[in-house]
Amino acid sequence: MTKDTNIEIASLQIEIGKYIGTGDNGSVYNFDEDGKQVTLRLITVNPRHNQSFLFHTTIGHSRIDALKEMLDYVKSYKDAESSYTIQWSLRGENILHTSYFRAKNILGALDKLYYDRDPNDITVFSVALNPIS
Repeated sequence: MTKDTNIEIASLQIEIGKYIGTGDNGSVYNFDEDGKQVTLRLITVNPRHNQSFLFHTTIGHSRIDALKEMLDYVKSYKDAESSYTIQWSLRGENILHTSYFRAKNILGALDKLYYDRDPNDITVFSVALNPIS
């Protein structure tokens, strides 16, 4: 990567963070490159309960292309996906957490909750489709 590429990547990440309200501190950009394409998984970190969740996944021909796809998504995801509220608890804790996800359906919202963790470590108490505002 050249210096100009790094600057463009940083600029796209900052712009994405502004759209989703995490700035540049509450997001993790996981890139997976297989030689043909780049998969970008945007992870958000909730500071209230110190847990991370999948926000969205995009695919591109390069890191910049995947980030541009993510930027296009964050500009319009509120119009394209439904809002869900999930109440859950970690195994061994007596604390009920509430998290909000945008997804095409309930299974998509649960996939975002369970991303990169053992499903047996979380107890889901409720999943609700939020009213359209």
